[in-house]
Amino acid sequence: MKGIYKPVYWLYRSSGGVWYWARQRLTRVGFCVVGGILVAAMVGTDIENTVTYQSFALLTGFLVPAFLCSFFFRARFSVTRQLPRFGTAAQPLYYAVQIQNFSGKTQSGLTLLEELADPRPSFSDWLAFQMVESRRIRPFQVTARRGNPFRRARVKEAEIPPLPANAEVSAQVEIVPLRRGILHFTAVKIARPDPLGLFRSFIKIPAPQSVLILPKRYPVPAIALPGAFRYQEGGVALASNVGRSDEFVSLRDYRHGDPVRHIHWRSWAKAGKPIVKEFEDEFFVRHALVLDTFDNEPNGEILEEAVSVAASFACTVLTQESLLDLLFVGNQSYCFTAGRGLAHVDQMLEILASVKNCSDKKFDVLEQLVLNHIAAVSGCICVLQRWDEPRQHFIKVLRSLGVPLLVLVVARPGSPEPEPGPMSDDLANFHVLQSGQIEQQLARLK
Repeated sequence: MKGIYKPVYWLYRSSGGVWYWARQRLTRVGFCVVGGILVAAMVGTDIENTVTYQSFALLTGFLVPAFLCSFFFRARFSVTRQLPRFGTAAQPLYYAVQIQNFSGKTQSGLTLLEELADPRPSFSDWLAFQMVESRRIRPFQVTARRGNPFRRARVKEAEIPPLPANAEVSAQVEIVPLRRGILHFTAVKIARPDPLGLFRSFIKIPAPQSVLILPKRYPVPAIALPGAFRYQEGGVALASNVGRSDEFVSLRDYRHGDPVRHIHWRSWAKAGKPIVKEFEDEFFVRHALVLDTFDNEPNGEILEEAVSVAASFACTVLTQESLLDLLFVGNQSYCFTAGRGLAHVDQMLEILASVKNCSDKKFDVLEQLVLNHIAAVSGCICVLQRWDEPRQHFIKVLRSLGVPLLVLVVARPGSPEPEPGPMSDDLANFHVLQSGQIEQQLARLK
């Protein structure tokens, strides 16, 4: 099987590389000239009955000198990016680039091009994606294929103001990240067109940097999340530290058996007898945000939407006076706690930006992780990628334990509405979110 796909993969890599080179080197007018050359080459072979071959010679005579001019661009520059700490998927990212001219003359008509890390996948990742797509698309049926899932961002060219000799200017750059995760920059290219405006010459300046792209978020209305106040042994600090840390209330006389570390030494010195600090157990809401990462598809569309839904609820819950436990499975089982001073929204989003699909474990690993933490949880928000038997069994177990639930199933567009199953008697807390319509469907939650 791999032997059949290998030539197709190398054709994909080669064509992608040629197209990338052409888009950066040729101007719009240059593309028109190349298109004219190809058309003239196809229809001008009969030189006895048509004069189209003359157009071929004329257009080639324009393009070849323009190409040769690219070898005569000589200048020295330095560049410094001012990247923000974070970006957000599908949201424009703006930043400034400082360009300094070390040459002895003014440089004008320049364009700045960002070069990102090569987005072309390895053969194994490309093959896995093709296998999933071939199973999803049925023969003899018109199905919209999604765009390139490996492309990381759309990069827009930035015009550089006229740059005097030994001077520095700033250019504003706009990039639209397409996926969450780390966006790697490798170099900056300073481009200048030839006198005919057909072909661009480059000066490439290595400038490795990176920025973390956070998941896309959707607005979530103020909804009554499941769960109520519950006793948390050890208080808030127990979520991040080992030991007991209750809320201080008052001072009282020492009683036999009180821990020595609770003694208030200054009060003992004043009163002449042992005085200890008295604490009160804390009760507060603690939600579990369960993210289903079990997917065999690399860069899966449904996983990306599920992460976005989880990020949207994380931002909403963490603005309330409650704790939030994020539970998911990657190369191991993870539980991250935020809220009430333990961690902030940005830290939770950083974690979600790095979540990857899990294809080598079974769903019951996530079930066991949740059951190990369920005793301290007030309610549970489950973001699932499918509504199959293992996931329905998981929900059935949680309901049997009396845990309030909000179940969100992310589905492909056009897929049939699944039966509620174990949530049939609680339809207000069971929602199917169709990919592509998630923002509108979340807005209708109550």
